[in-house]
Amino acid sequence: MNHGTATESIARQEGKFTALLVCWLLGNGSLVSWNSMLTIEDYYSDIFPDYHPTRVLSLVYQPFAFVTVAILTYHEARLNTRSRNLGGFSLFFISSALLIVLDVATSGRGGIWPFIGVCIISGVFGIADAHVQGGMVGDLSLMCPEFIQSYFAGLAASGAFTSALRFITKAAFENSQDGLRKGATLFFAISAFFELLCVLLYAFIFPKLPIVKYYRSKAAAEGSKTVSADLIAAGIQRQNHEVGLSLIAVEEDPKILERLSNKELLLDNVDYAFDLYLIYVLTLSIFPGFLSEDTGSHSLGSWYALVLIATFNVWDLIGRYIPLIECLRIKSRKGLMAAILSRFLLIPAFYFTAKYGDQGWMILLTSFLGVTNGHLTVCVMTEAPKGYKGPEQNALGNLLVTFLLAGIFSGVVLDWLWLIGKGW
Repeated sequence: MNHGTATESIARQEGKFTALLVCWLLGNGSLVSWNSMLTIEDYYSDIFPDYHPTRVLSLVYQPFAFVTVAILTYHEARLNTRSRNLGGFSLFFISSALLIVLDVATSGRGGIWPFIGVCIISGVFGIADAHVQGGMVGDLSLMCPEFIQSYFAGLAASGAFTSALRFITKAAFENSQDGLRKGATLFFAISAFFELLCVLLYAFIFPKLPIVKYYRSKAAAEGSKTVSADLIAAGIQRQNHEVGLSLIAVEEDPKILERLSNKELLLDNVDYAFDLYLIYVLTLSIFPGFLSEDTGSHSLGSWYALVLIATFNVWDLIGRYIPLIECLRIKSRKGLMAAILSRFLLIPAFYFTAKYGDQGWMILLTSFLGVTNGHLTVCVMTEAPKGYKGPEQNALGNLLVTFLLAGIFSGVVLDWLWLIGKGW
């Protein structure tokens, strides 16, 4: 008995650091293509000046992401998680490469048809995001909370990374002929490389880590079908689990295969779902559209919007590591809701700062927007799955991502309503 417990304990820890690193890289790859498209907003604004590209691309991206993740969440119990995630990362890779092809084919010219092409690729990014983000969060939710934290830190790191790279490319190419286009092409190439790396990591490295095999085997023993393909890829035959399950688990406890339905999970966690919706409806009503176009002209000139976007991304990343400090992690469900509702005071704060304040105050507000976005997201995503069986954790992870993307979509719509209200 003690020997079995010791062996299980070793399996739960072996390869953990590598798994954390891979989760971080997969999180980075889940948004690096989209963040690259957002971060080169100065290039798209230059060649598509009449179409509000930052806002239009977000408005195209989000409906595809939300509708796709809603459909996938409804069918999550029957989906092959391995195929879903590999398909999503592959779609990101192909779409990123197509951005380079489109730019070369049009020689960087503007016009409605190239813009429509970019919008189509933005929509494909949304579909890929829904596959990857829902699939990864569901998969990691049945493992340990640190994996979720690392994955979401990777999501934020993609924004910080693309912002830093944008500063470098802007400084390097600013005075050269066709400098904006060269910087944008470099972005697309790096995005494609990252997506290909994620395909390889998820296909060949992640499923073979002992700690990952342990958690997926545990989920399979609890009735999960979504992990079967990944277990086979790791060299663990599905039928072995089915035999063990039928001979041991079912005979000893017939109720072990029972799980809460998606509706029951949602009712149990409606506050967590609403938390994520509110976090992102606020964030996306301000970032990136408002920060890119409505903060006025200041001494930083054309660098101002880039500085604000970089500020948000860096503090969002920092905020996602704060919950690792035990005393700073918010565990109370009521405490989370109170903190999230208080963020809505940022709406009048941003409005009056844009109208009357200087750039220092705007940078400060943007920092607060970013750090609270990251911190509260990780607190919700790591607390919610605790206490459930593997199949339920996978389902809950998908449900939470659905509400997260619903919040992003609603925030983008509110940003557009603000633009229309100004008389655009």
